[in-house]
Amino acid sequence: MSEIAEKRKLSTQEIQDLNQKYKSLRVDQRIKTLYEDFDLAEIMVTSSFAATSAFLLKLISEGNSNQLIYFIDTGYHFDETMAYKKQLTETYGLNVKSVSALKDEHEFTTKDKTWTKNPDFCCSINKVKPLEIIKNKYTVWVSGLMKWQSDHRKTLDIFEQRGDILKFYPLLDVSKEERNNFIKKHDLPFHPLVSKGYHSIGCKHCTVPGEDRSGRWNNNPKTECGLHL
Repeated sequence: MSEIAEKRKLSTQEIQDLNQKYKSLRVDQRIKTLYEDFDLAEIMVTSSFAATSAFLLKLISEGNSNQLIYFIDTGYHFDETMAYKKQLTETYGLNVKSVSALKDEHEFTTKDKTWTKNPDFCCSINKVKPLEIIKNKYTVWVSGLMKWQSDHRKTLDIFEQRGDILKFYPLLDVSKEERNNFIKKHDLPFHPLVSKGYHSIGCKHCTVPGEDRSGRWNNNPKTECGLHL
């Protein structure tokens, strides 16, 4: 992996130009073009290895097999999620690295059952904070968000400056039907819990069966863990 001397900050005009350029491209072309416009060492990819993570991960593995994939291990994942992670890692030859919260901070949320009274704080400790230091090294962060998944995601662009990192959502304008057709065409494996009615899968304490993201943080207005806000 080549070394980047200094993290790049793109101007508003450069980001607008990227959005214009990538809008007409197919999702596989967007991934391919990303590695032409950015150096591998500038690119961060995260995956939750949830419901249909195989969609983006297959494209990434074909775009650049050396890409490092960060998995945030909250310590509260379903056993099925860990099995799915193992399956996709082996199937696509992924280079996966797990990151976690500080041991004492994670243990605090376990003893406190923080997710029952302050799910935002629990997510902050176990999901958001572990990535903060890592994010500082990268120019662009690739994520598999799609507009139809939530009201917040409907407002996004393919490229968006979020704080000090440029977010890239190559699947953003893919419809649910297009996603399902791609998965069927390429015979991609679903997360094991999808067949049991789970369509968005996070930590086991905060996930129940439900359409789209309705099963996340059930009976709570929360719809995002905070990583993508």
